[in-house]
Amino acid sequence: MRIDKYLWCIRIFKTRTLATTACKKGQVKIDAKAIKPSREIFGDELILVRKNQINYQIKVLDLPESRVGAKLVDLYRKDVTPKEEFEKTELLKFAKDYYRKKGTGRPTKKDRRDIDNYQEDSID
Repeated sequence: MRIDKYLWCIRIFKTRTLATTACKKGQVKIDAKAIKPSREIFGDELILVRKNQINYQIKVLDLPESRVGAKLVDLYRKDVTPKEEFEKTELLKFAKDYYRKKGTGRPTKKDRRDIDNYQEDSID
């Protein structure tokens, strides 16, 4: 089975096109080598998939005939991703909040006028 089809079948990617694109970008690796979407996959291989800033490690247990339901996914793959990978995303969330609060950004026209008026009043 092709690697892009396998990743789609076990619901790592929502569409097969997304799986193919990830392979072409080098986000899918086997044995630390970027692979093409047409590479054949076999049992007992370890696949590294970079998705949403997390490096997932998936061990192939079996090859499904077609896309499987979410409850049956664990029959075909084993997720061996270390917990540290998920902790990194938590740290990224805290780092982003430190610099800027959510919802704050560039000042609106009203904010800009208020700032200008404040500056003019402080000069006088």
